Amino acid sequence: MRLGKHLAHAGVASRRAAEKLVFDGRVSVNGEIVTDPARDVTELDDVQLDGRGLPGGPGFGGGDFPTTRVVYALNKPAGVVSTAKDTHRRPTVVSLVPEAGRRLYPVGRLDADTTGLILLTDDGDLAHRMTHPSFEVPKTYRARVDGGRVSEAALRRLREGVELEDGLTAPAGARMIAPSELEITIHEGRKRQVKRMCEAVGHPVIRLSRIAFGPLRLDDLAIGAHRQLSPAEVERLRQAAAEPADGTSASPGMIPGP
Repeated sequence: MRLGKHLAHAGVASRRAAEKLVFDGRVSVNGEIVTDPARDVTELDDVQLDGRGLPGGPGFGGGDFPTTRVVYALNKPAGVVSTAKDTHRRPTVVSLVPEAGRRLYPVGRLDADTTGLILLTDDGDLAHRMTHPSFEVPKTYRARVDGGRVSEAALRRLREGVELEDGLTAPAGARMIAPSELEITIHEGRKRQVKRMCEAVGHPVIRLSRIAFGPLRLDDLAIGAHRQLSPAEVERLRQAAAEPADGTSASPGMIPGP
């Protein structure tokens, strides 16, 4: 198995983040620093991150990291960035969910000014499946928009697909819940996708919040508050991302946020 993929499966980080850990020289194999995430490893290799072993017992680290995976739901406030660390010292989603002894990572991204539901976990495989476009896990947003009452023609364009600079979007679920407020469900994960779609149909977004991710809804979780998901909720997430929608295997790669 490739080193980057193994780190993700061990729950250290998403595949993209795991590859960066390797590039940054933080991963060793059998006592030697490795900077190639494509390096093959086997069960006989001692893989460590920052000098600590990974889950899985002898050969794959000796269990210094917790072996029970956790998933948290967080209602992200505006001004908080969706990263584990920030070089500009802005508050991060990870800082809002203290979990001793674990390395939590956000599942996908929300823009700094976007609020709402974001997941944090130490389960790299689940994070990959929830965010990779091939699994088509739905994400639902509530958008307050400018431009007056949203017309049926604008809603139809959202539902049929909107031509953006990076191509035609897939059909989205779109309904008007107030004259200037929309509920939009997408199955892709392009950068700032919902904002760009709304602007393209003549209704720039004033305020955006994610209210659902797959089968999980934000419900009454307060702004800035978090809670650990139950085993049943985690299982529902796994089922929602059980296999790619096109029946193929998803390969790791760049996974942009909405």
